[in-house]
Amino acid sequence: MLDSHIIVNLVYLAAAVMFIFGLKMMAHPRTAVRGNLISSIAMLVAVIVTAWLVFDDGRASWVGWLLIALGLIIGSGIGIFLAIKVEMTQMPQLVALFNGLGGGASVLVAGAELIGLTDAKATADVMLAIGISGLIGTVTFWGSLVAFGKLQEIDFFEKPLPIPAPQAFNAVLAVVLFILVVIMASTGMGWPFIFVFICATVLGFTLVMPIGGADMPVVIALLNSYSGLAAAATGFVIDNNVLIISGSLVGASGIILTQIMCKAMNRSLVNVLFATMQGGSGPAGSNDELYATVRSTSADDIAIILDSAQRVVFVPGYGLAVAQAQHAVRDLANLLKDKGIAVEYAIHPVAGRMPGHMNVLLAEADVPYDQLKEMDEINPTMGQVDVAIVIGANDVVNPLANTDPNSPIAGMPIIEVDKARTVIVIKRSLSPGFAKIPNPLFAAENTLMFFADGKKAVLDIVGAVKEL
Repeated sequence: MLDSHIIVNLVYLAAAVMFIFGLKMMAHPRTAVRGNLISSIAMLVAVIVTAWLVFDDGRASWVGWLLIALGLIIGSGIGIFLAIKVEMTQMPQLVALFNGLGGGASVLVAGAELIGLTDAKATADVMLAIGISGLIGTVTFWGSLVAFGKLQEIDFFEKPLPIPAPQAFNAVLAVVLFILVVIMASTGMGWPFIFVFICATVLGFTLVMPIGGADMPVVIALLNSYSGLAAAATGFVIDNNVLIISGSLVGASGIILTQIMCKAMNRSLVNVLFATMQGGSGPAGSNDELYATVRSTSADDIAIILDSAQRVVFVPGYGLAVAQAQHAVRDLANLLKDKGIAVEYAIHPVAGRMPGHMNVLLAEADVPYDQLKEMDEINPTMGQVDVAIVIGANDVVNPLANTDPNSPIAGMPIIEVDKARTVIVIKRSLSPGFAKIPNPLFAAENTLMFFADGKKAVLDIVGAVKEL
């Protein structure tokens, strides 16, 4: 008869394979839902088998089993509630919270293991794993809460840090944390863990607080990676293979996604973390002068312009998510296609507030995936576009990134809608984006501004097009 631990490890291996297949399937919209389901089933299997192992080893009393059952019930209930109630506009905040909870769970498990650790088991490798798990998990938890606060636009998280040299301060904290973890590993003492938690808490705040909202997608991807690395370290702490494998998968995929996004922005990760944009508004009075030539338009005028177009490109931004205009945009696109007009969607890698934010919204509206074009693919042909319709995007279409070397967004690749024959910007007002700088695109000769809520504006255009 097979030993129970062998059976558990075989099931863990099967769950790990399911994680890998699920991750692979989530790389394409057509199989993403199935991949997510497979990964969820793998996690459920891992949880059930782990609970069975605890029962088989006799490591839990009835109180322990009650706590495990309550945890499963409460966690499942919260997950189902969030899946039903959370709107797509709040998905970035939810992802940030999930990252934070993953990091927090790693810290709690590492701390609990440390409390119950005997001197004989306090070996260098175990103490090192506990220290790393506590460090990364704590930074992830508090950093994710800061990211959530920024995405939720809570005033406290928008304020600058009251620290004269935050980069030097963070460097000192990192050195102190390194020394504390080394002390834990070399001496087997647990008391440094408390100071690891305290210092890592401060580092979580000071690392994420200065980062601008435009860089939040990169930060979320990085924190996602941190949560995976913390889980992997925790797997070494409790000798759990599936936790090591799944954590490594999350950590590796998060790092890869972070690097891809940084490359797409033409910025290094160090630049995002330490040379963050502070925003600005330009010289006094410059906005009024810049926007003096802004021209507004109406749904009827836009319908006439679209009727004579041959190629139309939609450029979605965070405003589209806020207005929940993706379904209305799809309806307008279908109307234009029925008229023989070529329709595409230009997707900026950091549009929105999380990686793939625009892709998720458009997929929800059943927009064909082959109509979505990456920035590098669409920019070379933007001069051949008859009408570019910008919906709720600002910084990612701001020409200052290419023309003003002193701009906070200088060097950031943008979707070059200013090269299109006609640009229609749907926006509530002339207010700046997260970079807090004016956008000359709004006053360009080939730009028309349609001041309205994104969804209402597109629905009005749909009605006007139907009447032609």
